[in-house]
Amino acid sequence: MSPTIHTQNLTKRFGRTEVLRGIDLAVPEGAIYALMGTNGAGKTTMIKVLMNILRPSAGNAQVLGVASQDLAGLAFNRIGYVSENQEMPDSMTVGTLLDYMRPFYPRWDRNLEQQLVRQFDLPLDRKLKHLSRGMKMKAAFASSLAYRPSLMVLDEPFTGLDPLVRDELIEGLLERAPETTIFLSSHDLAEIESFASHVGFLENGRMLFSDEMSVLSERFREVSITLDAPTPLPPDLPPAWLLPETADCVAHFIASDYRAGETEREIATAFPSARAVEAEPMSLRAIFLAIAKSARTSGTQRSNILQTPTSGRRHDA
Repeated sequence: MSPTIHTQNLTKRFGRTEVLRGIDLAVPEGAIYALMGTNGAGKTTMIKVLMNILRPSAGNAQVLGVASQDLAGLAFNRIGYVSENQEMPDSMTVGTLLDYMRPFYPRWDRNLEQQLVRQFDLPLDRKLKHLSRGMKMKAAFASSLAYRPSLMVLDEPFTGLDPLVRDELIEGLLERAPETTIFLSSHDLAEIESFASHVGFLENGRMLFSDEMSVLSERFREVSITLDAPTPLPPDLPPAWLLPETADCVAHFIASDYRAGETEREIATAFPSARAVEAEPMSLRAIFLAIAKSARTSGTQRSNILQTPTSGRRHDA
């Protein structure tokens, strides 16, 4: 089965500034793929390249089997796109917007449209310029989901929305998930963790990792080591140990490639005086913060995240 989104060495430069640096990515059909990263990491630029709003400087990207720079016209009948800063025709009412868009999409489903209007409680007779931000996003979602796209691309769709509106939009997305691949960027880590099937992390234009959520949960652990006596950090720790530190009789690090048994053997080698070892699972937010902090420390540690060994694991993205 061909991936819905596939990039190879995808690169984008603005003058001398390289915003995307050789991105290799495969998003499988049916995935709910969340693209994470700090502000300025390149998330929006990547989405704009995928949607042919920007042209790549090098490498290539394919979306639904079509080169991104060839996406036009009928190809967008299969793609829904909603952006945080999306401009909408404010002079139109919600009903007029739906009437206007309907003829452009042969797969438009009137029954689904009416279902979405009811689900999102959309006021058909109100002009978009008089709607709250949350209601405008609901209108954008409804107008993109009503034609049953094969791919939904969402750029920071939940920013600034209250929890109730976020929940309603996520519910609408999940109901379409069996027939639609979803690719979104977001800082709303708690919400992403509740429904994403795959996660990728961009930092400084590079893809640090791309994993299934289940693999990511297995891979990262917060490790605490109880020692017989205060011990300084030994040299040459494994590169997959992020943010290592010691205080009194406790050593601590984030294992970015935790493997039961093997990691414990590495700990025994590095800390012969270890009396107890605890390896706790981490939330997506904790993983995000650990990687972001680690990536700010040194260029060496940043590359270590990229080079973390993952042999024997299953990777669909």
